[in-house]
Amino acid sequence: MKKIICIHLFNDYSGSPLVLSTAIKNLVKRGYEVEVLTSKGSTGFLSGIEGVAYRSFRYRFYENKLLRLAMLLWSQMMLFLRMAKYRGSGSVVYINTLLPFGAALGARLWNLKVVYHMHETTVNPPILKRFLKAVARHCASGAIYVSRFLQRAEPLAGVPSTVVYNSLDSDFVKHAINFRNSGKVKSRKFTALMLCSLKAYKGVDVFVRLAAKLPQYQFLLVLNSNMDSIKEYFAETGLPNNLVIFPSAKSVHSFYEEAHLVLNLSHPLYWVETFGMTLLEGMQYGLPVIGPPVGGPAEIIRDGYNGFQVDQRNFNTLVNKVSLLATDRKRYEQMAAYAIDFAANFSEEKFAEGVLSALLSEGEKEISPVELAA
Repeated sequence: MKKIICIHLFNDYSGSPLVLSTAIKNLVKRGYEVEVLTSKGSTGFLSGIEGVAYRSFRYRFYENKLLRLAMLLWSQMMLFLRMAKYRGSGSVVYINTLLPFGAALGARLWNLKVVYHMHETTVNPPILKRFLKAVARHCASGAIYVSRFLQRAEPLAGVPSTVVYNSLDSDFVKHAINFRNSGKVKSRKFTALMLCSLKAYKGVDVFVRLAAKLPQYQFLLVLNSNMDSIKEYFAETGLPNNLVIFPSAKSVHSFYEEAHLVLNLSHPLYWVETFGMTLLEGMQYGLPVIGPPVGGPAEIIRDGYNGFQVDQRNFNTLVNKVSLLATDRKRYEQMAAYAIDFAANFSEEKFAEGVLSALLSEGEKEISPVELAA
């Protein structure tokens, strides 16, 4: 049975390592030998997965662009050299995101199969993105895309590809179902939740503005950052009393249990979401969602059915949709039920089958996309 070498640059609590962790757990469950190569000293969704062997390399994120570039080049040189260990093994090198190009080049040198899992469309500077895509086109035997939008936006010419929509970990789903069936009563005050990175293009400032506009409701903002960085970001901002901000958290269940609505307010021009994992998590908890009308969220939000597609620049529309969900109980309950039904289409089993098919395919033909249930 083939060994799967899984590579991710920086292990944290963001979306792409979460997706990879789900894939890894299912590979182990199916009896595959799995090694994980990721950043040394960081903790995230790739930490402590049972049944895998870990190999680490030095990498950290620097705000300084020159230090960041130097760190990236150093880490990729290490990955390039590490690939020699697997020469002649017949291993499959499973690369998460475009960034670990050193692993791709090393794997190609030693004639190992390379499959990319494509999550992003925004990579800066553009010259880096062109380089990373050129490496992927040269080295990859296959590519997995998290949405049809991303497959169209970032094709790798000549590389067989498949769309495998993300799923939620079975433990997450079980927890959500148990909560829905528990009969626990939420806070009477309508609560809107957003989980994202501490970036302006993620809509952080719009969320703060929305909270200030709707003081009668509660707003929770969970940021993938530490508290010091959060305080620095908002140092010059007057925060409304109905907004509570939290740093990154390993478990997000308590936030979804308290919320009535989940939002994604990424700017459609500066950061086009390729999927929208927090939206899917919210739907699994029976929460209507609001997200941008472009990219991956447009594929998982059926406007007026399980949520609303709203451009963050249409602020008045955003305010009206939140108010509608907060005040129209019948409409809210109907959309909440639709959200649960829709989330069931994104099963872990379907996700695992799609990933495994891409990893083991010989690449002789285009792999059929994993379809959503009607």
